Amino acid sequence: MAEKPVVVIGMGEMGSVFARALLRLGHPVYPVMRTSRMKRIAAELRKPRAVVVAVGENDLANVLRRMPKAWRKRLVLLQNELLPDDYREIDNVTVVSVWFEKKKGQDSKVIIPSPAHGPRATLLARALATLDIPVSVVESARNMLFELVAKNLYILTSNIAGLRVGGTVGELWREHEALARTIANEVITLQEGLTGSRFNNDDLIAAMCRAFDGDPAHTCMGRSAPARLERALAHADALGLVLPTLRAIAAEQAAPTIDELPPGPLLA
Repeated sequence: MAEKPVVVIGMGEMGSVFARALLRLGHPVYPVMRTSRMKRIAAELRKPRAVVVAVGENDLANVLRRMPKAWRKRLVLLQNELLPDDYREIDNVTVVSVWFEKKKGQDSKVIIPSPAHGPRATLLARALATLDIPVSVVESARNMLFELVAKNLYILTSNIAGLRVGGTVGELWREHEALARTIANEVITLQEGLTGSRFNNDDLIAAMCRAFDGDPAHTCMGRSAPARLERALAHADALGLVLPTLRAIAAEQAAPTIDELPPGPLLA
C-alpha cells in the first residue's frame, strides 16, 4: 500500500531536508512554491499525510492566512521564534524546534536532538532518522512550550550578545558569561510576557548551554540579528517591559561609528 502524500510549502534549504526525509519513507512529496496556487493544489490533494510549512518566520503569518481549509488540521510548523500565539487558531498542529543547520552545498549539521510535539511528531522522527537527524517526541504541550522558549532564548541571546561582542557561542559563554546571563534573563522576561507563562530561568539557561556545547563554534551574530533585536524591543514596548540591556545594545547599534561621522577639525 502506497504511503499518503505530503505537501511541503517552501522549498529552501530546510524544506528540502524535510522533503528528502519524507521521500525516504516512501511519501510522495508535493512542493508548493511562492508562485503556487495553494487552493488549486488543495482541491486536488485534500487529505495529505502532512503539510510541512517550511517558510521563514517573517512569511509564516501570511502563509497561515492563505492556508486552504482542507490543510489546516495537518500542519507541521518549524519556524524560529515560534510560540503558541502564532498558531492559536489552528487545531491539531505539529510543531518542531529545529536544532540542525542546513546551508547551501553542505549536509545537515546536528546541534542537539530536535523536540517535536503533535499528531505528526512521530512521523517527523521516523523521517528525519533516515538522514541521521535525531528528533525527540514531546508528549505534553507545556513541555513543548519550554522547548520553544529555550530555542528562542538561544537565538536571541546569542544574536543580541553578538551585536556587542561578536565571536562564537562558545566564546560568548567562556569570555562574556555575565553579559550572556543578563541578556538571557531579559529575553526570558520577554518570553514570559509573550506566552503568559512563568519559567525557571536556571532550567532555561541550562538548556541554552547544552545547545552551546553542541556546537561551540557556531557564530553568535547572523544577518538577522539586528532585525531580531528590533522585533524583541517592539514586543517589549507592546508589553510595557523595560529590558535595559537590550535597549542599551540597540542604542549602541544606532550610534554612528567613527567612519560615519562627518569630517570636522582635528583635536589639538
